[in-house]
Amino acid sequence: MSLKEAISLVITNSNEVALANTRVKTSQLEMETVKNNKYPSATISGQYLRLTSANVKSNLGSGNSDPTAAPSTSPEVSQLILGQANVSMPIFSGFKIKNSIQASENLFKSETFKASHTKEQLALEVVELFAGLYQAQETVKLFEENLKSAHQRATDFSAMVDNGLLARNDLLKSQLQESNIQLSLDNALKNVTIINYQLVTLLKLPENTSIDIDIETVKSDMAQTQLLTLNAQRNDLEALNFLEKASESNIKIAKSGYYPSISLVGGYIAFDLKDVLSVNNAMNFGVGLSYDLASIFKNGKNVKLAQSKTEQSKHAIAILSNKIKEETHEAQENYNLSLKQNKVYSLAVEQSEENYRIVKDKYDNSLSTTNDLLEADVLQLQSKINLALSQADIALKYYQLQFASGKLINSFNLSTK
Repeated sequence: MSLKEAISLVITNSNEVALANTRVKTSQLEMETVKNNKYPSATISGQYLRLTSANVKSNLGSGNSDPTAAPSTSPEVSQLILGQANVSMPIFSGFKIKNSIQASENLFKSETFKASHTKEQLALEVVELFAGLYQAQETVKLFEENLKSAHQRATDFSAMVDNGLLARNDLLKSQLQESNIQLSLDNALKNVTIINYQLVTLLKLPENTSIDIDIETVKSDMAQTQLLTLNAQRNDLEALNFLEKASESNIKIAKSGYYPSISLVGGYIAFDLKDVLSVNNAMNFGVGLSYDLASIFKNGKNVKLAQSKTEQSKHAIAILSNKIKEETHEAQENYNLSLKQNKVYSLAVEQSEENYRIVKDKYDNSLSTTNDLLEADVLQLQSKINLALSQADIALKYYQLQFASGKLINSFNLSTK
């Protein structure tokens, strides 16, 4: 598996990514809900009421001009039917609707960048596990190779002891070294198992999956990325920037409480009071005005609260900006150091191999001791392990630098959307 394939899997399958995407979707729905406030509201209602022993009096003229006529009897009213429709269109609310929409849009953008940063963090976690797994696997290979040599040496020494050509103490030293290598190998195998399981779990692969790392592809990807000019953008900083913009809109929303609300209103009403009065096609329209007088005294606290939250956002942005500069500088220095160390480790391998060859020749000619031979072998093994770890460390430090610069996933030409 290549590193690019692993990162593609984690930003597709991870539970953390699923949660982040759900939050983005929720924020989008909240934004669309707020936008609905700029549209008119319309309501219709109807009632049918049964009346019992209603005493109905009317001031309306009966239409009888004869003053000597007997008064009419009150009708028996048994039911009331009422239907109405109302429409209200907001015209002005102290710019509250406009600023609420802007705040919700900025919150949606902030959540989008938070989700992208979550993916960057998971990608970095994959890189770290990849480096750890490769180092553990390479260490296992070196220990297995060295264990064979140590076992063969112990076998040869045993034969020499049997023939009286070597002291038993030298045999014990070689056997002790073989045991130590075996212990180191077992520990390295344990590390491979643990890191492999962590990586498999993160990538949502079957538990019995064994990952073999394609280090040459990793090197190739690194070489190609270094030739590209990538846009640097820390998504966590962008998320804070949009939170600040949302908080600035919230200040304007709080200030809208100082203004009245004006809306166009219209409606239709129809009712029938049985045997008394019927009204049909009663249309109405006009302007509605409302103002909360208490807001003159109360709203100041809301404005100060919104302003305080904006100040918090500004301070958080300043702190994170400085932190990003420090992280980027440290990551650059660590990467430069890993390159220098790799050169030293490469030279150390050549030196340790030559040293072992010389000591081995001397030992074969009885010019050096068993201790010298075993020590030269340990130095050779350690230099090879250091070189193997260094190769993975270069990739790790390089991609940590990409993360600090905000372009880790972009370096693999993958989308965070």
